Amino acid sequence: MGKADFLSPKAIGNRIKSKGLQKLRWYCQMCQKQCRDENGFKCHCMAESHQRQLLLASEDPNQFMDYFSDEFKRDFLELLRRRFGTKRVHNNIVYNEYIGHREHVHMNSTQWETLTDFTKWVGKEGLAKVDETPKGWYIQYIDRDPETIRRQEELERKKKQDLDDEERGAKFIEEQVRRGKDGREPEEAPTFTELKRENEEEKIAFNMASSSVAGPSKPSSLLGASALKAPAGATAKRKEPSSASESREKKKKSALEEIIEMEERKKKKQMSASARTENWLQPNIVVKIVTKKLGEKYHKKKAVIQEVRDQYTAVVKLVISGDKLKLDQSHLETVIPAPGKRVMILNGEYRDTEAVLEGIDEKKFSATLTLDSGRLKGKRVEGVAYEDFSKMP
Repeated sequence: MGKADFLSPKAIGNRIKSKGLQKLRWYCQMCQKQCRDENGFKCHCMAESHQRQLLLASEDPNQFMDYFSDEFKRDFLELLRRRFGTKRVHNNIVYNEYIGHREHVHMNSTQWETLTDFTKWVGKEGLAKVDETPKGWYIQYIDRDPETIRRQEELERKKKQDLDDEERGAKFIEEQVRRGKDGREPEEAPTFTELKRENEEEKIAFNMASSSVAGPSKPSSLLGASALKAPAGATAKRKEPSSASESREKKKKSALEEIIEMEERKKKKQMSASARTENWLQPNIVVKIVTKKLGEKYHKKKAVIQEVRDQYTAVVKLVISGDKLKLDQSHLETVIPAPGKRVMILNGEYRDTEAVLEGIDEKKFSATLTLDSGRLKGKRVEGVAYEDFSKMP
């Protein structure tokens, strides 16, 4: 009987059947051939090509099993990474999507008998996080890509910096409260009091020295002098508490102003953080090559960015040799010049603004800049991180 016509209903039905998944029992992994029924699988097993594949596999069966196991592991983890990322998901859901691909490697040709065994092996090797629940095994991919790890470290560093700022703010407020309490202690035990006479008829008596009484006129003069001095001293003593209270009020006001300034700085910092971007490359700035992949010839050498491509790639020209290189942003870092030199702000609220370096705070890894362009020219900006500005040629 001749072969059915290409457009005949039988041929069309056969092609439709061949597109979908077939039964696993009629699949030959060695030949990677899917048979449609039992008769077709029997004919395939009697074929000469299948017999040759069996002979090759019998010589070194472990080699073929390792090959299929590695391919299954690679494809399974690739699907887990691309489809689910680092989310926690049931292993059976991933496996059902994996076997939906017609050309997948079947598990019966690998070193693992069941999906549970494979899941346990993946967790033991540290390729993913696995945990067993009453509903079954769950798996979570561990992303070890260097770029992802760098971004996670940067996010953790920002979170830690925000926490440090909050802790510093809390300590500052506690210090202001303590200073306020220390300033109120003298008020609780006042030294000076107002001069009050409890009885209007009571006479004021002054004790005079015996040697000073020489005649009728001298005691009166001494009495007058002592009487004049006493109110003056009392007046001076009464004025001291008022001046102390005024100074304490000034201290309280200054502490309040400092707290307000601190809150304003925090708001400005949050605004600048929202204006930050991951890319910081700008033309016409000096950078330093930090990658070691290019050898010692270019490591730690300074260069000037000539052109920026795709935001994260730069064409640089070395300062000394004049060589031109195309480098990624992760292979470069900013250059901090001496105070008084011109710099370019690369990130934050004042991005793309030229400035002059005024000073460096080594403890906080930041610098103080004075803007030298734009409508805010002459404004002083403090706390600019090292990676947010770079030297200009």
